[in-house]
Amino acid sequence: MKKVSSLRWLLAGMVIFGLVGWAVTGLVLYVRIAYLGLILIAGAGIWSVISMRGIHLIRQARTLRASMGEVFEEHFEVKNATWPGCLWLEVINQSNLPMAGGSRLLTGIVSRQRRFFTARTLLSRRGAFLLGPTSLASGDPFGLFTIHKQVPARDTLVVLPMISTIAHFPPPPGILSGGQTVHKRTSDVTPHAAGVREYVPGDPMKRIHWPTTAHRGRFMVKEFEQDPQADIWLFLDAQADIRALMQEQALPLSEDSWWLRRPKVTLPCDTFEYAVSAAASLARYFLLERRSVGLACVTGRVTIVPADRGERQVTKILETLAFLQPTGDMPLHGLVTMQAKLLPIGTGVIIITSSVQPEVLLSVDDLQRRGLRPVVVMIKPESFGSVEDSVSITAGLLHRNVAVSSIGFGDDLSVQLALPVVYLQRSFLSKPYFSIHM
Repeated sequence: MKKVSSLRWLLAGMVIFGLVGWAVTGLVLYVRIAYLGLILIAGAGIWSVISMRGIHLIRQARTLRASMGEVFEEHFEVKNATWPGCLWLEVINQSNLPMAGGSRLLTGIVSRQRRFFTARTLLSRRGAFLLGPTSLASGDPFGLFTIHKQVPARDTLVVLPMISTIAHFPPPPGILSGGQTVHKRTSDVTPHAAGVREYVPGDPMKRIHWPTTAHRGRFMVKEFEQDPQADIWLFLDAQADIRALMQEQALPLSEDSWWLRRPKVTLPCDTFEYAVSAAASLARYFLLERRSVGLACVTGRVTIVPADRGERQVTKILETLAFLQPTGDMPLHGLVTMQAKLLPIGTGVIIITSSVQPEVLLSVDDLQRRGLRPVVVMIKPESFGSVEDSVSITAGLLHRNVAVSSIGFGDDLSVQLALPVVYLQRSFLSKPYFSIHM
């Protein structure tokens, strides 16, 4: 910047010196000096405007959905459509994506030329992030003038929560015993096919069984039996008052070293981020087990994802979790009271919370009175810098024969969620619904 400023003052001094010298002496030499300075200034300004006018930027990404810990790739294309060429071009990625790559300094872009480069960003935060805007800066060969062009953002990247692979998690026990077919016809599509029957008007086309239709020469549709497995509901506690976190210093990451070893992304020291990751991991685990999974949470508003199964439900829950923030003011007991009355007997409930208030025990008591048995995933706030301790709440849950999975800061969720901490010792019936053999 000092060199550019000095050059500007030099050219301005040439013009002033030439005009003053010509006015005092009347010599043509001073006029030529002034003209030279003016020509250089005007030429530099015209060059800057013309060279930037033909610059166009295109940003493209293969996917606009990714998970924390993955590397997001974005392709940049810069083309110069006019003469003269662009001696230098600075591309500045102004995306709100943390540690976003894509800023480059390009040189020697001649007329009708295209330049390509790929930017890689290690995704370390969930949420929605604009891919842009992008600022372009160029100028004349002397650097006297700098012209800026702003390219607005067109796409939005959704970063899904970090998912841990769970080998086993105790299924929340219900009244229905899983694994046995309920021999009762249903209009819903379930994994249990019962047979075929003749098509009647009103049957959806997707239920037509085409091999049987071709064999019999008339339309035949599939019939299904009820799914014996209970639904799974995840209750995510998003109260602002129970959140515990510690600020961590972000370490700069260089793309040049990724070909040696990709940096490992860890969850921030935030109880809510661990709770969201646990909810995402459990939802994916049960959906892969072909169970119906629902989600209930209260942030600034009530968020309910109705129970369903399949890959589409995985996307729904993960995208919902990507946008949740711990801004709720409704206690956990209020969420349970509001939603539990809508759940049929036999529904499995998993409470994910970092609260150490007695409301956790009240919520468990309410669920048990309704014929449900919850499983609690406790995010230990003391490991996140909080002065509160989860020992007494955990002891109260164990006294109520509630399975508890405790997770602290730095723990591997895939290990902690799979560990059989304590399982139910007795059942509503004469024998337990399930047992774990070590």
